[in-house]
Amino acid sequence: MTRLPAATDVEDAARVLAGVAVRTPLVSSAVLDQITGGRVFLKAEVLQRTGSFKFRGAYNRIARIAESGRAGGVVAFSSGNHAQGVAAAAKLRGLPALIVMPRDAPAAKIERTKSHGAEVVFYDREREDREEIGRKYARERNATLVPPFDDPYVIAGQGTVGLEICEDLSAQGLAPDIVMMPASGGGMAAGISLAVKERHPAARILTVEPAGFDDHARSFLAGKRVRGAHHSGSICDALLMPEPGKLTFEITRRLVGEGLSATDDEVRAAMRFAFSELKLVVEPGGAVALAALLARKFDVRGKIAAAVLSGGNVDAKLFAETIAG
Repeated sequence: MTRLPAATDVEDAARVLAGVAVRTPLVSSAVLDQITGGRVFLKAEVLQRTGSFKFRGAYNRIARIAESGRAGGVVAFSSGNHAQGVAAAAKLRGLPALIVMPRDAPAAKIERTKSHGAEVVFYDREREDREEIGRKYARERNATLVPPFDDPYVIAGQGTVGLEICEDLSAQGLAPDIVMMPASGGGMAAGISLAVKERHPAARILTVEPAGFDDHARSFLAGKRVRGAHHSGSICDALLMPEPGKLTFEITRRLVGEGLSATDDEVRAAMRFAFSELKLVVEPGGAVALAALLARKFDVRGKIAAAVLSGGNVDAKLFAETIAG
């Protein structure tokens, strides 16, 4: 695909993913509705294959590789969730995979990536450029590079999250007033906005990021991509990209345009809420949208709101310490 994806590409991705990706449920909680004053639905991508939404985009991209390009396999760079998604999708499609991961990635994410048969190469996120390393390996191996967000097929695949939200709410006779999701490079935000705005043009869509790493919110205000100063310093390891993607921001600046942030303490509270009230394990980066709702960062009173729990791949020790409070 040589153009920006459209809503029709999200629908096409849904056909490719049918029977492969899990159609994750929309869950609700009377306690959450009481806290927020709205009717809130949570898209449980923690139950997706590999434990996060990233499998959707990875599979949609890898499924498009022509027979002539399969021998070299795929290369990806990721802090963990995209790594696992690519590794699992490549295995399903019978392709070798090499993943460039930061040395400080959670051990569970590294081990799960390897468990799908992928080769893992480490880099220092403070001193090295993961994209440059990934491109080098792709050239050397004549492999297909599968970016975590700045790829039309990846964006379309992630957009199936939004498509399912719309379809499942419609089945209940409802339409979303507000849709919120975690954001790092913006692939999910871009894809979801394409799907939701096609069906519900008046819906408000918001990104949520860790406090101090809110490059989407600052970029929306500036009208251009704004780069953050740090690459680490939050428990939300999955959301530490320093700036929105080029392709993704072309979409989100038009269709999203609003961003929130949540502190690490607010994220920990959201993880505890998800565990105690929903019986779901949510990783820090996957809990930021729920954190913003619980902290009432945005008024959803009297509204139909949907938020994405984007991943559940959390280090066991960190999760135990968080739940213990």
